[in-house]
Amino acid sequence: MITKRNSIFPNWAIITMLVLMIGLGLPDLAEAQRMRHRPTPSQRPSTRPSNRPPSNRPPSSRPPSQRPPSQRPPSSRPPSSRPPSHRPPSSRPPSQRPPPSRPPSNRPPNYRPPNRPSRPPAYRPPYRPSRPIWVRPGYRPYPPPYRYGRWRFYGYYPYYYHPYRPYYWGVYRPAWGFFVGALTATAIIVTIENQKYHYDQGVFYEPTDDGYEVVPAPVGATVEEIPEEAQQVVINETNNYYYFGGDYFEKTDEGYTVVPPVAGTIVEHLPEGGEEVRVGKQTYVRFGEIYYQPVQVDGEDMYEVVEVKEEPEEEDNK
Repeated sequence: MITKRNSIFPNWAIITMLVLMIGLGLPDLAEAQRMRHRPTPSQRPSTRPSNRPPSNRPPSSRPPSQRPPSQRPPSSRPPSSRPPSHRPPSSRPPSQRPPPSRPPSNRPPNYRPPNRPSRPPAYRPPYRPSRPIWVRPGYRPYPPPYRYGRWRFYGYYPYYYHPYRPYYWGVYRPAWGFFVGALTATAIIVTIENQKYHYDQGVFYEPTDDGYEVVPAPVGATVEEIPEEAQQVVINETNNYYYFGGDYFEKTDEGYTVVPPVAGTIVEHLPEGGEEVRVGKQTYVRFGEIYYQPVQVDGEDMYEVVEVKEEPEEEDNK
């Protein structure tokens, strides 16, 4: 019995090994058989019939290109030595400004505005006083005047042009013709020839329907005080006037009386509201009926009050 069992055992081992070999080799064998019978692309029949005839185009006889290689010399430009930019990032916050709401313009694309004469800042038209202001003659004989047509301009200093630049004495000294709605409590009433004025810190105001208008100082008005900025101007050896903002005052026992300017008076500044007038070859600055001639005294630009006279017509015919 022992001998029989030993003879059977090797048979079962061989059978088991054969089964495992067959199980592992069958998939590879099937895949090899499938690949063997798969047709190649060249053997696949074409399902699209072709009616295109064979090409009879002869072969090209164009010789191959004999273009020589590029003979461009290499660049001799030295490499840039400029250091890379190290601009720091901007720390400016993004703009929060809303888009403009300006309506679209109806002007053509190539529209250009016409040339307009430029005006200086704070431009005001020349002031025309309601009351005439005249010039008193000088205290000594005049040299020969400047003649233009029938008009004669009398002064003592030679003409020296320099541009007219208005001078501002301060915010409390507005220009002639300026309107204000109300006055301060320090303003006083001054009456001249039944005309009522208001005076405050060197400025005269005339009542209007809408408020008060700055006007030249009325001749004959007397006030107790004038601003400290008033300049003393020499008229002659006995009379000295005070000048402030285009107005002239004479010291009297009652205070300071407004007087008309005297021909030959020299002032350094002129107020706003004047007009440059071209008379022949000379230019004057006019305030109402007062003409100022630009002059130079001791190297400084000044203005001289001139007297203007109209000569009779028969003098021109002589």
